[in-house]
Amino acid sequence: MDADSSFYQGSVYMQRIWRRLKGDYQLSIIISVAVLALIALPPFALYRLLNDDWLLGALDSALVIGTSFAVRSAWRTGKTLRPGQFLAFAYSISAVIVAIKLGVNGLFWFYVMIIFNFFVVPPIQSAIATLCALVALCTYGLLAPGYLFDGPAQLVSFSVTAVITSLFALVFAHRGSMQRRQLHELATIDPLTGIGNRRALEAELDTVFAEHSRYGTAYGLLVLDLDHFKRINDSFGHKAGDRVLKDFVRIVGSACRQSDRLYRFGGEEFVLVAPQVNRGGLEQVARNILTTVQQELRNVDGTPVTVSIGGAPILWQKDYKSWLHSADECLYQAKHAGRNTIVIAEPGAKRSSLLSYNLDGAAP
Repeated sequence: MDADSSFYQGSVYMQRIWRRLKGDYQLSIIISVAVLALIALPPFALYRLLNDDWLLGALDSALVIGTSFAVRSAWRTGKTLRPGQFLAFAYSISAVIVAIKLGVNGLFWFYVMIIFNFFVVPPIQSAIATLCALVALCTYGLLAPGYLFDGPAQLVSFSVTAVITSLFALVFAHRGSMQRRQLHELATIDPLTGIGNRRALEAELDTVFAEHSRYGTAYGLLVLDLDHFKRINDSFGHKAGDRVLKDFVRIVGSACRQSDRLYRFGGEEFVLVAPQVNRGGLEQVARNILTTVQQELRNVDGTPVTVSIGGAPILWQKDYKSWLHSADECLYQAKHAGRNTIVIAEPGAKRSSLLSYNLDGAAP
């Protein structure tokens, strides 16, 4: 592999990482916080171990190892709740131990822990973890007077400031969570049909193609386009067209598998991502949709509305764009063949040897 090829692959890999972090706020927060922790903690661990402070040195080392595993799990699975809960629990326990071991100098880390918790886990869980840690410190301060706090006044002052900081963090975390959820819906959900839009589809296809490239997971792609949809809008108005689109999404949802994911690509064109299917399985999914749509989808005047379908398994394509293009070419052939037709790309043939089916299973 030459230098230019290595540079190109490295650039593509970094772009994929950046797109994933941009599209997943919670994952980006966990990664960012973890990176800061992995930069800050090792020097403390080394310093304490060199000065024979075995307890705190071992604690810092354990946090480095635990943080690394949590980040690895979040990145590989895409699930951030469990890793976040683990980190919040681990750092809450560590903040209590550090404060008890170092005395008043260790209390400053408690405020860092408060902010950390409200970033990595949901607000209510953060409040519970922070409150438990605060109760533990205050209980120890009462049982060992003069060690952790100089007196009751300092204990009360610390408790009040910790609670106020937690309340501020709770309010901002809760409000930020609501705003992110609303922005995510605006950015990725089609407001008419309630399914994912083109932006969500592209993010999904990028993830799917990366999974296939790494693990060989089988996927199929269907591009669905309602036949003569413009006539519906022209003859009955956009309100009638909108109703047909919503009915279509409902009908497709009932006709395909629970694991299949439907997105609105634009206008009357939709894309279905079907996991764990070979070409035969993808063809069967398309047949179910074609049959069900013809039987159930109706215009406002009662006339049937049909769909043309192009599909491609994920086999030869170099990226998700070429995969989508393969399915789109098949859709074009289905339209050209007379509509209400399925055209599925033949594996290994790329653009030739395409097999097409109408509702009765015969070549149109």
